[in-house]
Amino acid sequence: MTYLSRVRINPMRAASRNLLANPRALHGAVLAGVPDTSPGDRILWRLDADHPRRPMLLVLTPSKPDWTHIVEQAGWPDAEGEHYAIRDYSPLLDQLALGREFAFRLKASPVQNTSKPDKPSTYRTKTSAELHHRSYRMAHRTAAQQLTWFLERTTRWGFTVPEARTDQPAPGLEPHASDTPVGVQPAREVRITDRSRSTFNKPGTRTPVTLTTATFEGRLRITDPGLLQAALLGGIGPSKAYGCGLLTLAPLPAGHR
Repeated sequence: MTYLSRVRINPMRAASRNLLANPRALHGAVLAGVPDTSPGDRILWRLDADHPRRPMLLVLTPSKPDWTHIVEQAGWPDAEGEHYAIRDYSPLLDQLALGREFAFRLKASPVQNTSKPDKPSTYRTKTSAELHHRSYRMAHRTAAQQLTWFLERTTRWGFTVPEARTDQPAPGLEPHASDTPVGVQPAREVRITDRSRSTFNKPGTRTPVTLTTATFEGRLRITDPGLLQAALLGGIGPSKAYGCGLLTLAPLPAGHR
């Protein structure tokens, strides 16, 4: 059975500042809350910091977790209210059906594979030569590149992003097909709400890890429930250990159904 958890984080505590600044440290804290894991189990997590004073940790686990240690070290252990919530994920999976629409959020690490990076570092050049790598994994850094990366892959994840809804034009002002430039794609119901680039150290290596991420939010329409379920449970894109890849769904607001 799969569970989705939501854990409140207190950003003013010393332990919290370390977790919030270092995805590797937060990954370790997440793993410490899941006692029963098997080889191949996928644990996904995401840090939502829309409100800087009330960041929220979301975690998808294949077994029921315990987040007491995070509450004690980085939460509000003596405060009132729900410190964390754990919900069965099955009811959401049962709602996946062809053509159904949901609001979504995804924090991902958009990348491309290239054999000729513009400015490869000395370390990367040496490593590629030694290990006979055929390509480099390079992060997309502009918002346009990141959005293109996302939209070009949605069908393989079992959904599409509908065209953006706009008001009907006044009579006589309807656009003609000839008015649309060739190659211009219609706007879609998705936007990038956050973009970040962080660097942290990984034990056993002298080269720091650089993580470039983008958070996508919008509306999706299911085209293949099986593929979407696989994306929900398995994650999307690289850097899943560092808080990327967790796609979450929610009912659409009343005015968008």
